[in-house]
Amino acid sequence: MADVSPPGSSDPGAHPQAVTSVTADEENAVSPDPIPAYPETTDAMASAPIPGRRMGWRRWLPVSAVIALIASAAIGMLVFLGYSIGVTGLAIGLTAAILPVPLLASAFAWLDRYEPEPVKYLAFCFAWGAAVATAVALVVNTGAAWLFDKIGLPDALVAVLVAPFIEESMKFLGPLLLFWRRRAEWSGITDGIVYCGLSALGFAMVENVLYLGGHGYAAGADEYGPATGLQNVFLIFIVRILFTGFAHPLFTSMAGIGLGIAARSADRSIRWLAPIAGLLAAMILHGLFNLLPTLSAATGESLIMLYGYLGFMVPFFFAVVGFAIALRSWEGRLTERVLPRYVATGWFAPPEVASLASLGRRHSARQWAKRVAGPAGHKAMRSFQFAATRLALLRDGMERGLAREPRDAERDAIEERELLAAITGYRSVFAGRDPQTPPAWWDGNHYRITFPDGVVRAVAPPAEPVMPVPVRLAVPAYPPPGFHAYPVGGGPGSPPPFPQQPTWQQPQQPWDQPQQPPQGGGWPQR
Repeated sequence: MADVSPPGSSDPGAHPQAVTSVTADEENAVSPDPIPAYPETTDAMASAPIPGRRMGWRRWLPVSAVIALIASAAIGMLVFLGYSIGVTGLAIGLTAAILPVPLLASAFAWLDRYEPEPVKYLAFCFAWGAAVATAVALVVNTGAAWLFDKIGLPDALVAVLVAPFIEESMKFLGPLLLFWRRRAEWSGITDGIVYCGLSALGFAMVENVLYLGGHGYAAGADEYGPATGLQNVFLIFIVRILFTGFAHPLFTSMAGIGLGIAARSADRSIRWLAPIAGLLAAMILHGLFNLLPTLSAATGESLIMLYGYLGFMVPFFFAVVGFAIALRSWEGRLTERVLPRYVATGWFAPPEVASLASLGRRHSARQWAKRVAGPAGHKAMRSFQFAATRLALLRDGMERGLAREPRDAERDAIEERELLAAITGYRSVFAGRDPQTPPAWWDGNHYRITFPDGVVRAVAPPAEPVMPVPVRLAVPAYPPPGFHAYPVGGGPGSPPPFPQQPTWQQPQQPWDQPQQPPQGGGWPQR
């Protein structure tokens, strides 16, 4: 495996070492080597891309094919809707249908704040649901209605027997393609809810255009005039968007939960069965929801719809929302469970891990970085937080055995190495810049602090790490001697050995005795 130098290293082929090896006889005569100086702050360090997020066009042919498919479906839907409900109906329906989209899309973005997914993938899922899924579902539902009419079955059965299966399958297919081709972008159930929810949101938007512009404005305007058409739009808007606007995202989120479970499982059976179970749950929920108005119309009992809506759909919706909110902080709690292992080997300081545990702490850390290092510090801290979260997810996946093949384990080890190097670069932008704190750093076991008398002393970490992050870290070499992408003699499913950072030589004098700064370079300056 090729070595990687820390960002800003003057020698791209060399690794700065925190210590040098000494013999027992020499230990009393030598002081620890100086901590390598961090690179100077640059805009490039603050704006460097997070490893694992590959930039640029790759595999342009499949990407071009998907873009062409979505664009063709979108154009086809616009032509069909314009022809069916008229240009005026299309404009009014589209305007009304778009109104709730920013609010609902923001809700999904709010769920995904710990490790936000690339915008291009979110846009892909939304466009897939709005264009491809609606176009296919419209063709199949129309054909099924024609077939049911030919064999003497009521059209209402299409909404119960056909629509749930074709609509949920098509909404699910876009995120499934993303899951297949970009597995690294799936960190868990939250990502599944976000991707599938956005696909369903795009589908619901276009479906609402048909209802608001066609069944609403166009039908009312043709029969009684434009005023009646606008009144119909208002009434349908209340029913379909304010009361049941959550329906499509709720249904498809079941499939997203299945994909999220599959993304974090090393069991092959779960990887196959969880998405299928989630899709079936989405279809059943959709079918039950469509069954309520069908039974109400068939029996003349409107209370069936009311009781089903208030007694089942609304409580189930709030239960799923509560579940999603609980999952929202899962990635933050994951950093608290995983990153302390990097603390023990000197890659992170305890306050850094503490600063990642909640969104409130992350915000405070960004504000502190902005105060001590300006806008570049704020940007670097944000990138540091995202990269650290991705590192925790990656290490968790290694230990779960998600890499089934040796090449996958090797890829994960390379990404871990890149993330650690990037985190070191981001840290260099804001670490040691606070004029209110003395020069200090973390060596994996103690804080090394320069006291006002100029003497460096080791201080044990407190039980509760302090905020914000006032310390530097020694820039370690990676990979350490003897490190392999996966254990020698092991196999797929075994976690790779944990990266070790060179440790300080322990002097013989007690820690409470003064230590003189090392010779040949001095301590790093703020």
